[in-house]
Amino acid sequence: MHRLALCVWLAATTALTSAAFAFDNGQYDHVSPDIRAWFKSVIAPNGVPCCDISDGHRTDYDVRGGTYWVPIEGQWMEVPERAIIRDRGNPVGQAVVWYVHHRGAIIISCFVPADAV
Repeated sequence: MHRLALCVWLAATTALTSAAFAFDNGQYDHVSPDIRAWFKSVIAPNGVPCCDISDGHRTDYDVRGGTYWVPIEGQWMEVPERAIIRDRGNPVGQAVVWYVHHRGAIIISCFVPADAV
């Protein structure tokens, strides 16, 4: 229940900051149940759920000076250490980043590299 409340809070916060929020309106029907389950199970190191498949964005990434960088909306952004998830594996074969818009800024909440184990 706590996870659901957090996802609802995240959705409400994002909507109130006039950002587009991803919804599963059937466009993910072709995704296998094990991949869906993985997206729902990913939790940031600080214990905050990353939410769901419609919230995660498959992405390219770069490593600069030992730090991950991802392109979001046309700009490369540094992934904060607090968002990097290294222990959940990655069954999709691409890096995945979860982010929200908050008060004019993009906040990266979770990131799973393509080679996470």
